[in-house]
Amino acid sequence: MQLLIEIVKGTTTVPLFITDTKMINRDVIEHIVKDFIKDTDYFIVDINVGINNQIKVYIDSYQTVSLDYCVQLTKEIETKLNRDIEDYDLEVSSAGITSPFKVDKQYHKNLGNEVEIFTTESKKIIGKLLNHQEDKITVEIETKEKLEGAKRKTLVKKEVLIQKKDIKTIKQHLRFK
Repeated sequence: MQLLIEIVKGTTTVPLFITDTKMINRDVIEHIVKDFIKDTDYFIVDINVGINNQIKVYIDSYQTVSLDYCVQLTKEIETKLNRDIEDYDLEVSSAGITSPFKVDKQYHKNLGNEVEIFTTESKKIIGKLLNHQEDKITVEIETKEKLEGAKRKTLVKKEVLIQKKDIKTIKQHLRFK
């Protein structure tokens, strides 16, 4: 369906075209991607279908996400969609090492790695991700504390339990030395 709306400015009539484009269903894209990545260590992090059918697919893997794999997945999606019927832009990429975690598999992938957490109370916590459960995580942090009988503060490792509902964002923490 195509509508023509006229905007009148003084004596000049300017046509404005609005096209009713068919939105691509996110579930269709998800089904295509799931079929392609089954029996691999790849997993879906996020799929967005925005206005004008701007499709963004973010994947991750327990190993690495190669550019070649992203290209293969892009071609697979393109073979399943008909550009004559549905006009779209497609972007397939890895979730990115500095992107916040969105799915549980990202927590599992990063067990033993250092993570950066921002809590809902605007507190920043950096520590090693030790455990991940459905509703909580355990992180090992280092703090300086004055131990009984000591003259100076010493570095102490502590395990901290954090409820997932209290996490605003969590991502892998990178240190540059």
